[in-house]
Amino acid sequence: MQENVAVLVEGVERTFGEGERAVRVLRGLDLCVQKGERIALYGPSGSGKTTLLNLIGALDRPNAGRIEVLGKDIVKMRDGARARLRRRHIGFIFQSYTLMPTYTALENIDIALRLPGLFFFERRKRARAALEAVGLSAWANHVPDELSGGQQQRIAIARALALRPAIILADEPTSGLDTRTARRVLSLFRHIAETQGTTFLIVSHDPMVVEYVDRAYDLHDGKLVPRAATKAE
Repeated sequence: MQENVAVLVEGVERTFGEGERAVRVLRGLDLCVQKGERIALYGPSGSGKTTLLNLIGALDRPNAGRIEVLGKDIVKMRDGARARLRRRHIGFIFQSYTLMPTYTALENIDIALRLPGLFFFERRKRARAALEAVGLSAWANHVPDELSGGQQQRIAIARALALRPAIILADEPTSGLDTRTARRVLSLFRHIAETQGTTFLIVSHDPMVVEYVDRAYDLHDGKLVPRAATKAE
């Protein structure tokens, strides 16, 4: 794998179920993503976008094909090595937020930073900086039930950014955000990619996302079809 390649997917197949009821979601899919690139993945619900993110994020395994992440063949990795890769190098923004209901916004970010073994003061520094980046410093001590859906989404985004991973996998990151906030978040992604070399793979239904990425694809019949991207200024 070349040094500047963050993600390489070759001939990946993913089927759910067996026999006549088997559903073939991904059909020999290929994708190559350079370090620091921002990639958008579009497609209708059920087309396999989230399945692809889960495979790249080492949360699932393909039925066939090869996946390399940061030069490592994650299909051949044992579960422990895959978990270490996720903790240290991959940030996830889940559509369901996955926030701890009894923890404050700051604590929800802090607990994620414990996994790679960061010390307390470094965790708090990163957590506060991430909340400031998404415009939620004033809500640092609020629990999720005291926040709107859009604010919870921004906490989930801040949690991924605070890790400072090499790759961020974002599943509908602008869902629940108003247009102004969504553009702020997407501009932040672009800035982080350009200044820190972070790679972003963004699953979305939001047509605005295509303006902020380097390349965009539609997932159709289990494969990726390139679409034209129009970058925002």
